[in-house]
Amino acid sequence: MKGDMFDNRHNLFNYQKAIPKEKKENGSTKDKFPVVLDDGKTIIFISDKTKAREVIERYKNRLNH
Repeated sequence: MKGDMFDNRHNLFNYQKAIPKEKKENGSTKDKFPVVLDDGKTIIFISDKTKAREVIERYKNRLNH
């Protein structure tokens, strides 16, 4: 069957289309800025360095609730 869901799940070609190009490249964090959270236990990468403070505050607020 051409439209069978089971066949489509096992087709890796379809899976590769769903991955953004930047994730396929080596060093997908190349143009991102690290934000250190939770005393160095968690590091996330963001594309806009000006939002680092906002991300830190949201993370702290999330832990308090």
